[in-house]
Amino acid sequence: MKPTTAILLLNLGTPDSPKRKDVKSYLTQFLNDPRVIDIPWLLRKILVNGIIVPFRSGNSSKLYKAIWDEKNGSPLFMHSKNFAEKLQLAVGENYKVELAMRYKNPSIESVLERMKKEGYHKIIIFPLFPQYASSSTGSALQCAMEIISKWWVIPELKIISQYYTNTNYINCIINRAKEHDLNAYEHIVFSYHGLPERQVDKVYNDGYLCKDHNCETENSYENYYCYKAACFQTTELIVKQLNIPKDKFTVSFQSRLDNKWLTPFSDKIIEDLGKKGMKNILVFSPAFTADCLETIYEIGTEYQEIFHEHGGHKVQLVESLNSGDDWVETVKEISLA
Repeated sequence: MKPTTAILLLNLGTPDSPKRKDVKSYLTQFLNDPRVIDIPWLLRKILVNGIIVPFRSGNSSKLYKAIWDEKNGSPLFMHSKNFAEKLQLAVGENYKVELAMRYKNPSIESVLERMKKEGYHKIIIFPLFPQYASSSTGSALQCAMEIISKWWVIPELKIISQYYTNTNYINCIINRAKEHDLNAYEHIVFSYHGLPERQVDKVYNDGYLCKDHNCETENSYENYYCYKAACFQTTELIVKQLNIPKDKFTVSFQSRLDNKWLTPFSDKIIEDLGKKGMKNILVFSPAFTADCLETIYEIGTEYQEIFHEHGGHKVQLVESLNSGDDWVETVKEISLA
């Protein structure tokens, strides 16, 4: 029997290859998204197409080459593809699992065009971002909804906007933590992808900024969709289960473009820990469900170099959820609930 329900998994995306031209094409599409760089259109075009992409594409190409697998491509695509295949087996023939990327391939446009022809009665849209951010979840959902809104027949839709408080999602991270002896590390860092402060400020409609809402210590109705609050709450749920004392962990934000992004900055925290004489630290990256450039290279290589330069020995990255069986069952449960 033909499935009437589809689960559409959405991830950020990756260049088609580590070649400079493909990286340039990816960065051009990614950084021209008004939800990613939320400044006036003309200024964004000048900044992205005239400055950032021309100067950044060469270096980014080198970084992608460092992590690229000749057979499977980028780690993010490999893990996402494996995950989608395993989820398909888990949900069975009554459901169809599709995978699309917000930027590059397989594109949301091409995947939804195929899904439109299949005529599903219901589509469950599942962005693979645990904590909502306009530049990730918001952008992916907007793109999908704009396409579907033009269909003559719009099927029933179920949208998963965030799930960082889901018990099984937290348990998946706990399972990854159990692969390491926490007592062997002097400090633990929870490093989340950074955002400009102005983007989290836009979440609030009460005239106050993010810094006025106690996002580091409180999870409330007002800051439910605040990315910063979600990151701190995610960490709190993890450390509570692992019994990590407050003086042994730090929440930080990586991948910043300037000093007006969320603080503290992960690279500065790593540097400070090295200067304090610490030798071994453990780093979680709970905002990433699949290992990618930001986890494998930025944390695993660049932060290792920073730590070693300032007296440290080992930065140990905790593996992302990738295509683990527990993660597959978690997404299945959330999707079909």
